[in-house]
Amino acid sequence: MSDYLVQIPENIHTHIRDITKTSGLEESEESVDKIAQGWLEKKKVFEDQIQTMEMVEVDLLDHNSIDGALALTYSGSLINIGPKKDEERTIEYTSIGLRSDVPQSAMNDASILSGDVKVDECLQFEVGPVQTTSPIYKIAVCMGDLDVDDQEELINNTTQLLKEEFVNVNKTIVLG
Repeated sequence: MSDYLVQIPENIHTHIRDITKTSGLEESEESVDKIAQGWLEKKKVFEDQIQTMEMVEVDLLDHNSIDGALALTYSGSLINIGPKKDEERTIEYTSIGLRSDVPQSAMNDASILSGDVKVDECLQFEVGPVQTTSPIYKIAVCMGDLDVDDQEELINNTTQLLKEEFVNVNKTIVLG
């Protein structure tokens, strides 16, 4: 097993191997190691950025909550879950950039969650940019009593920074 894969929770190993198969990289342990290293870097970037933006990790976002959130999936995809306005949310899904079996990016500004957003469960939508995601690894919400516009701005800014960093990780580690 690769040096990096052993640092990743075992329940995510299959996702790392599946990403390797659809990444266009040679199917080898070296490629699995590159994908695992990239995943670990993205996890660190996510954790560092949410701390910098004073967001807090939670295990659940109630679908009835007005709060928005950011989520990182087992596959390393990023999901921007905008605050609830009326019954809808703006949801942006961004894949890790190496997969050919999912859209690179998809957005729907009239999304409706099918249920709560929970760690270790797939995120599903009644209406959304995608039908379902891989299981959620981490969820971060805004701290304090920010109104929906301030939450949306913070989440959008954080998403933009994360996307740029994730692209850099892909360029430096995975694509070398």
